[in-house]
Amino acid sequence: MAEGSRTTVVVAGVANLGITVAKLVAGLVSGSAAMMSESAHSLADTLNQAFLLTALNRSSKPATPEHPFGHGKERYFWALLAAVAVFVLGAGFSVLQGIESLLGHSSGGGVVLSLSVLGVALLLDGVSWVRALWQLRGEASEAATTVREHLLEHAEPTVRAVFFEDTAAVVGVLLAAAGIVLDALTGSHVWDAIASLLIGVLLVAVAYVLGAQNRTFLIGKAADSDLLDGVRREIGATDGIRGVLELMTMQLGPDEVLLAARVDVEPDRGGDDLELVADEVERRVREAHPSVRHVFVDPTPGTLD
Repeated sequence: MAEGSRTTVVVAGVANLGITVAKLVAGLVSGSAAMMSESAHSLADTLNQAFLLTALNRSSKPATPEHPFGHGKERYFWALLAAVAVFVLGAGFSVLQGIESLLGHSSGGGVVLSLSVLGVALLLDGVSWVRALWQLRGEASEAATTVREHLLEHAEPTVRAVFFEDTAAVVGVLLAAAGIVLDALTGSHVWDAIASLLIGVLLVAVAYVLGAQNRTFLIGKAADSDLLDGVRREIGATDGIRGVLELMTMQLGPDEVLLAARVDVEPDRGGDDLELVADEVERRVREAHPSVRHVFVDPTPGTLD
């Protein structure tokens, strides 16, 4: 998963870097607020790819005494920074450009150049979007779930960020093109300004969704219900266990889960038997669910009596 995610991020980063330069040149030539907003949008996306590559590299570091459960949550931290960059750099600049344009700044031409650049941008952003969607579909198929559910609940955070950013990039290009065309047809810079403001609103929405999702994982999100149900079944099927008293999980990374379980064991079990029961629970759970990397079991005899 990590290698596929790295490829997805690199594809998006290379596309965004070239698009940023082209949009900036076209924006300076045309004076279009929407085009300048799109250049800031692409710059924010390019910066985000650097954040996401950092997330992939740092989250793969092994556990240390200072971080005994590894560095999996680095992915959520850097993905959160990427969301902040979209909000501050992309959305903030787009809204300011729109307001400035509404207050009297008009575009200076360069319609053909601007539309040509946007056409190339649409192609490159589309390629990156298809790559992210392809990975999401593959992962959703492996997890036997829908693409939408996988995207919102289980997707690797860097791939989720790239998908949302590329979706916003495609929509942003279409908004900018509409604003520029309407500006040229009507002679009013209001359409260009509205397009810039709409791009800003779009980026605010993307930043909010990404920020909220990564915030949930940083706080400590439980594993999904299917995994919890599977773990309960494995524990309940273990010889000597009468029931699960408490089950707590935390998602440490896209494929790393911490599990703590308090179980009721048969009253005649004690001493070495309790240790054997705990070891058997750990073995069964790890074999059935490889993503459960850390297992802590508290066997308590006769609790349900």
